[in-house]
Amino acid sequence: MRPVVALALASASLLALGALPGAGPELPERLADTGGGSQLITAVADSTDATAGTLDWWDLRDGHWTRAGSAPARFGANGLVEGTARKQGTDTTPTGLYDLPFAFGVEAPPAGTRFAYRPVGPESWWCEDNASRSYNRWTDPRPADCRAAESEQLATFPTQYAHALVVGFNYDRPVRGRGAGIFLHVNGRAATAGCVSVPADAMRRVLQWADPARAPHIAIGTTGGPTAITRY
Repeated sequence: MRPVVALALASASLLALGALPGAGPELPERLADTGGGSQLITAVADSTDATAGTLDWWDLRDGHWTRAGSAPARFGANGLVEGTARKQGTDTTPTGLYDLPFAFGVEAPPAGTRFAYRPVGPESWWCEDNASRSYNRWTDPRPADCRAAESEQLATFPTQYAHALVVGFNYDRPVRGRGAGIFLHVNGRAATAGCVSVPADAMRRVLQWADPARAPHIAIGTTGGPTAITRY
């Protein structure tokens, strides 16, 4: 192939990916809302049927968003669904823009972690019982009105919950039946039950990067359609 032709084709490919200067604004600049802070995590899948995609984390500096890191991501075993329409037990990841209330883990926090970090102990549970007053809350120990069969004992997932960030889906004013226990955590064996997961090294890097003083949020969505990430 002649060098000029090769260069033209390479340039066209880079333009399609938005990798050349002037090719277009970065993803956070195309979102309807980024949460008002200067850090953002984006988790994007190609479609609502997808169980895999990409997680990027971004910094806002001097009015421009720049990518701080990237990793392959996994989503719910049944794909993604609009967060306001999600139903508990459907193994779907809720799309939308969410805050990140706190971090937790079976293992000690990575060096440099600034988020409030709760260590997982043998009696640490995430209550997912719709009938409980502790619905969609960390409890330690599990209260009497929160059934174990309807909740997660966090220590029983030492791989996935080695390190995690709570995603603020249905968290501030929980709607019963919409879903509980949505986290950004370490990969397990396959797709998730509704969380977003990444490789262990990526999860450590996210925790070392995230600064609560900069109000980081996570935006979850698809590349297009009604659940397009740019809507949030």
